[in-house]
Amino acid sequence: MDETLSTVLHWTTRSIEIAGIFVIVVGTIIATITFLKRRLVGDGSGSYHEFRASLGRSILLGLEFLVAADIINTVAIEPTLESVAVLAGVVLVRTFLSFALEIEIEGRLPWKKGTSTGRQQ
Repeated sequence: MDETLSTVLHWTTRSIEIAGIFVIVVGTIIATITFLKRRLVGDGSGSYHEFRASLGRSILLGLEFLVAADIINTVAIEPTLESVAVLAGVVLVRTFLSFALEIEIEGRLPWKKGTSTGRQQ
């Protein structure tokens, strides 16, 4: 692979990883500040569930960025059988985590969009 292209792809994946980390950190800070404001004002009804939902959404979005960076890194930079196997493991774990977070946020299985368990958002 051309050295210039390899360098560009390396920095592209690093930028996407940094964006994913940034989304998680900023989302956590915003969710925490919003939660604390609601608790201090006294409008705390349902604020815990909203906090968990906001926190989960920021983690999910950050994970999407991190998976995208891993895919680019594996497919474009290091296309070896070992790196593809490692990518498959990472994607599997992150997919399971995303699925679990989605259930936690929505309070229902993703394919049951029409029903609700009554959990507050």
